[in-house]
Amino acid sequence: MKGKPAFLKSLLFLLTLATVLGACNGKPHTVAEGDSPQSGQVDPDNDSRTMPNAPGSKNEKGDPVEIVFYTNNGDSEASFDYRFGDLIRQKFPDYSIKYIPRTQGTNLDELLANKTRFDIFFQSIGNFEEWAFPYGIEYDMSELINKHQVDLNRFEPTIIEAMRQASGGKLFGLPVQTNNLVLYYNKDLFDKFGVEYPRDGMTWEEMVKLSLRLSRNDGNRQYLGYVHSPAHTIRMNPMSIPNVDPQTNKPTIYKDERWKTFYETYFKSPTTGSGYTDLLTQTGTVPNNNNAFVKDQNAAMMMYLSSLIYVWEEQLKAVNWDIVSLPTVKPGIGSQSYPSYFGITKMAKHKDAAMEVLKFMVSDEFQSNLARKGIMPVLNKEPIKQEFGKDSPYRDRNMKAVFYNDFAPIPERAPYDAKIVNAYSSFFTQANVGKLDINSALLQAEEQANIAIEEYKKNQ
Repeated sequence: MKGKPAFLKSLLFLLTLATVLGACNGKPHTVAEGDSPQSGQVDPDNDSRTMPNAPGSKNEKGDPVEIVFYTNNGDSEASFDYRFGDLIRQKFPDYSIKYIPRTQGTNLDELLANKTRFDIFFQSIGNFEEWAFPYGIEYDMSELINKHQVDLNRFEPTIIEAMRQASGGKLFGLPVQTNNLVLYYNKDLFDKFGVEYPRDGMTWEEMVKLSLRLSRNDGNRQYLGYVHSPAHTIRMNPMSIPNVDPQTNKPTIYKDERWKTFYETYFKSPTTGSGYTDLLTQTGTVPNNNNAFVKDQNAAMMMYLSSLIYVWEEQLKAVNWDIVSLPTVKPGIGSQSYPSYFGITKMAKHKDAAMEVLKFMVSDEFQSNLARKGIMPVLNKEPIKQEFGKDSPYRDRNMKAVFYNDFAPIPERAPYDAKIVNAYSSFFTQANVGKLDINSALLQAEEQANIAIEEYKKNQ
């Protein structure tokens, strides 16, 4: 396999850790709808593309049709090409495939103010809705999906249903890649303290017992049994608690009793070990999960995104690690899926051509290519899952753990869901480090979430 550029690993990691940009002041620019869908001739099988004699392969000047991708998540051009662009160009040599990365001057509002066209917008779930909907760039692809014979039954069902829920039954995007939470562990620390390794299918209670045995001070160094990313734990919570009540558009954090159980389970219970609570109190924050596990190597287990396998490929070489499935509270149910949606925009000039590109991106061929790189596919097909990680330097690890659990259902999300997650994460952390009791944290999180909702509404 052709190696990725060294700087790509870091940029890919920044992509995974990137936080959502703050809301822009004022009402967002909205766009008018572009050309209507073209009536291209389409091959019948799912892996097809526009046929050579189909309208849309050339524009009116005889130049190649241009399909422009854009995301504001900070993904670099090298990252885009490695995952998507190179393969698309090979499949569509008569199309001009371009990508606009977010840099100075290419924030979403700046592109729209300058009337810069892009045909396909992509972002992770929650962030897609937060940006596409207020700016009015979303386009219901239902008719195109039917016309181009994209079989939605091939997808993992929760990620299609999540888009329908957020869109009132419409389909503003198709998932192309996804993520879930798994448990990474440092084999050297388990060996050092004579503790048995985690295993696929273990319960959360069993994991907590391991965490407490591994949280200790040894040689004047504090070791942690368990670390995690609070925002991702909330965003992908295995209990499927909605962040907002879709009927009232009010935050659920204080009124839904399940949030207390969620906090006690995923934040509090694994972090009560000897010395761990003192560390939380002294620092006033939870440990940075990636630093603790990869850089400092004082964390024995880390609950984090399965995408770290390819995102931080070089950095993980410093650790003697492996993975197991996410320990469960409800048997067989892991985290929610965390897909990235790709949606044709209202301004897209060649919607049929863009649809053919997306159709290829969800084909068996393209999804198998992603899977071999260690990127979680979105198709519910066992042969594709079996390809997972085969081109990864970590193909000898327990790659099957990524697919061990079923996904938890994805609750309905509001367009401002990402902002709500940030508020919840902040106050859960304050409770975890002892700054607030849990009831006060939940109440203040509700207040902050209400402010975020009202600010969002003002900008509509």
